[in-house]
This record gives sequence, structure tokens and C-alpha cells, in this order.
Amino acid sequence: MSTTGRRATTTLWRPTGPKEPEPLRESGRRAWPPRLPEQPIFPPVLDGDYTIRTARHWNVKHDGAGFVARFEVESEFLARYPVRQAGGRPLLELWVPAGELDEFNAHVVGRSEVVHTFPAQALTPARDR
Repeated sequence: MSTTGRRATTTLWRPTGPKEPEPLRESGRRAWPPRLPEQPIFPPVLDGDYTIRTARHWNVKHDGAGFVARFEVESEFLARYPVRQAGGRPLLELWVPAGELDEFNAHVVGRSEVVHTFPAQALTPARDR
């Protein structure tokens, strides 16, 4: 947790494929895009290291590229969302219902930043020389 101005904030992370960064940029890096009908939650992650591994391995394999975004959200607002452990792994995330994403975005402090990019070749094994 950190303090931005007078508000305490929590750092959250988001592993994504190539579709989310563009709408995020178009919003001035202040609003996550709406979820698709088959995506009932927006799950920001509490652990940056795990997010990097997810983007590098899962997003690259399934989406052709992986990105990691870091952003701050007002801690007091986040208290309404219980921390969930996803898939029995040490992956801790918040489950924000898709219908609450606009309100969630209103509590993002500052701008979301893409801090890591993994192109498709990130999974290509190095050739012997």
C-alpha cells in the first residue's frame, strides 16, 4: 500500500494479451475496457511477479503477445472486494464484477502503465550456435 496525495492506494497488476492495451491507451490510461459477455469479472492481481509469468507464458501462447500493466487504486474502495486465490496457486487477485468496472475505473489513481511487453518470440527457444 502506498499513499498518493491524501489517499492510500494499493498497487494492482494486470496480465493481458494484445487487445486490452489499445483501449487503455485511448482512455488516457485511466480506464480498463468493458469485459466481454463471457467475462463476468475483471480480476486485477496483487502480485507483480506472478503477473509477469502469466503474461510471458500464458498470454504469449494464447494471444500472440503478453503485456503487464501496473496501476494504483484507492485502498478504501478496494476493501469491498475480497482477495481470492485463483486456481489453487499463489495467485491472489480481486474479483471485480463486470458491471462494476466503470465504478472501479473511477477509483484508479493516476495512470495505468504497461511495464512489461512480451512478443511472440519470447517463447521461441534459442537456436544452438
